[in-house]
Amino acid sequence: MNDQELIQLLHDSESDRVERKASLSDPDRAREAICAFANDMPNHRLSGVLFIGVNDDGSCRNLPITDQLLLTLSEMRSDGNTLPFPNLVVQKRTLNGCDLAVVIVEPSYDPPVRFRGRTCIRVGPRRATATIEEERRLSEKRRAGDRPFDLTPVRAASIEDLDLDLFRRIYLPSALAPEIIAQNNRSIEDQLSSVRFTTAEPEGSLRRPTVVGVLVIGKEPREFLPGSYIQFLRIEGTELTDAIRSQREISGPLPEMLRSLDETIQANISIATNITGNILETAVRTIPLQLCSN
Repeated sequence: MNDQELIQLLHDSESDRVERKASLSDPDRAREAICAFANDMPNHRLSGVLFIGVNDDGSCRNLPITDQLLLTLSEMRSDGNTLPFPNLVVQKRTLNGCDLAVVIVEPSYDPPVRFRGRTCIRVGPRRATATIEEERRLSEKRRAGDRPFDLTPVRAASIEDLDLDLFRRIYLPSALAPEIIAQNNRSIEDQLSSVRFTTAEPEGSLRRPTVVGVLVIGKEPREFLPGSYIQFLRIEGTELTDAIRSQREISGPLPEMLRSLDETIQANISIATNITGNILETAVRTIPLQLCSN
């Protein structure tokens, strides 16, 4: 998060995404806040922020932000009190001339997150312990997130990283009947979502490409999935340890990789011809007959 976003949250009223503390005199309160942000009960799908070194009204406490304070906050991630481990970032930031310790907590993909066996959530600006019904809703969020790897969103990518022309020109005609395409009046974002090339719902303000979307129509799939290429080897012999005659790495969107692979295989097919004595004799006898008939 940049400074402008943090300043806006800092001076806004406390909400289910923000908590301010003058100091770390009660570390368990900070752990409860981290647990609640990780559970993201309102389902904002946005980071929660814990500010250390600021009063409730947003004024600066002038708290010394020491290495020990930052170390203590960082250890809250994996000290065993909060399970599963929350995903958080601890930083020293200077906002409007005030030094603060900032803990940015990402929503968990595996809720409910519990602090010492209690499921902490945010209800408006206050912390609370989840009811049985609220825990059930958090468990349903986890099951909804348990999707196959190829449908996992690639959070470093955006729709701009997909080749939309390839999608319209190659993929749609091969996947859908012409009359279906002719009647389809949906936006390109909805079309991508319908074939699982992007997430069904926006994450924050954007729909993210999925792994399968990046593989099939990504402009540079290896930028996000380094292993998404085909290595072609032509070996002198029958063992993998024999000398390599030629090799090539084929990368790009899946339709282009398959086309390039087919061309590479065709170019490297060799046929050995062995003319035996019988075949040679037949050829010799045939040639004079053809010449005589002319």
